[in-house]
Amino acid sequence: MKPLATLAFFFVFMALSAQAEPPSSFSAAKRIAEREIYYDQDRTFYCGCKLDFEEGPYLASCGYEVRKQPKRAARIEWEHVMPAYDFGRQRQCWQEGGRRHCRATDPVFRRAEADLINLVPSVGEVNGDRSNLRYGMATSASAYQYGQCRAKVDFKADVFQPPTNQRGNVARIYWYMRDEYGIRISRQQQQLFEAWAKQDPVDAWERERNRRIAAIQGHGNPHVSGKATPHQPTLPDRAAGNDEGLPHDDGDFSCATRKTCGAMTSCEEAVFHLQQCGNGRLDGDNDGTPCEAICS
Repeated sequence: MKPLATLAFFFVFMALSAQAEPPSSFSAAKRIAEREIYYDQDRTFYCGCKLDFEEGPYLASCGYEVRKQPKRAARIEWEHVMPAYDFGRQRQCWQEGGRRHCRATDPVFRRAEADLINLVPSVGEVNGDRSNLRYGMATSASAYQYGQCRAKVDFKADVFQPPTNQRGNVARIYWYMRDEYGIRISRQQQQLFEAWAKQDPVDAWERERNRRIAAIQGHGNPHVSGKATPHQPTLPDRAAGNDEGLPHDDGDFSCATRKTCGAMTSCEEAVFHLQQCGNGRLDGDNDGTPCEAICS
């Protein structure tokens, strides 16, 4: 009977796997993440605050100090570790009408926006402050740390610094999104993520989270599971914005200095700083074109 029981389990497993599919929308993904992934977890991603998905984060539990937005700090929001701006701007729909237009017209964007691997629960204020800032080390004197929460935001340098215990998680999620959706990341970011992944290796909860997600949407993050071959990527519907007219040698331009539009020597340099360095402030109207005075 033992071989028959094993065979029966195999067929049940295959049937469940065949039914696994990604959430149909960002709204659906948030509900699924709360009910089927984080149902027994009670900590926010960056700050480690105790949380209740209905009541919000218990800020005193993590020594959180509100920077500016008490109402937003009092709720839990689902953050895209790789911002929608980063995986959306390479798609034609974004150029034509931004995020709303992509939601309405582009199934690949909707899939990326709803990808459970890229979603984590965060204190709302932290999610809002991070926005589409690139990850890095916040070194400006004006960088803000949220009390005992070890995350920092550096608006002067357009950088968000996650705490040490989440840096490897950030790196592995970014690598997954890069592989799954054909997103380019800069050489500087790649080097930073490699260091972070070594500094913060995969832990037990990261593995369990990955297992739960794989059971829901049919695949997990190979950078967490250790699989050599990533899941078959869904490539952009056009060449990545980073590839269009930009030098492939990052040495031609540098992310080391955060520049304003007035400091750019060419449109190509402005595009590099927007798309490779994540300097979203160069694109004030979020239409995908930076420094319109020189790129119009």
